[in-house]
Amino acid sequence: MKLQRRTLVMAGVAVAAGGGGALVATRRFQLQPVMSEAELAFWTGEFEGPHGERVRMADFRGQPLLVNFWATWCPPCVEELPMLNRFHQVHATKGWKVLGLAVDQPSAVRSFLLKLPLNFPVGMAGFAGTELSRSLGNPSGALPFTVVFGADGALLHRKMGKVSDADLAQWAELA
Repeated sequence: MKLQRRTLVMAGVAVAAGGGGALVATRRFQLQPVMSEAELAFWTGEFEGPHGERVRMADFRGQPLLVNFWATWCPPCVEELPMLNRFHQVHATKGWKVLGLAVDQPSAVRSFLLKLPLNFPVGMAGFAGTELSRSLGNPSGALPFTVVFGADGALLHRKMGKVSDADLAQWAELA
């Protein structure tokens, strides 16, 4: 009887420990609420563009904005860039803006943009882009990560992972 009870207790402890680990893993990769000052910090931010130009977030305010955090070494990021470029071309006349924030080395981004030019602005966020994406609800700093802001500057949607045509169609309806 004691052996059965001990076995049951140990099995319960193992299940609880396993479940706790799963909970921690789930919470780590789950989108988190936006930090209280994250939107303000975003809108006051500024980055250098690929050619040394200033890319000020405040210049995008007042229009719906899709911001994509990406890197040249990230295969899903590279795969979704042409789709984001098309979204920009189709929806720019409807007031949409698209901004790419490269979490990468500036030289790698410049070389990449020679091979795949983008029609939307790119900011060189570097590794500070990881912290910015975390503040906007990406707890692991994983790439790609996309956020959508409304014309009023409020964060409307977040997506961790590669965007789909369905995501873009849903977001396009917001403006």
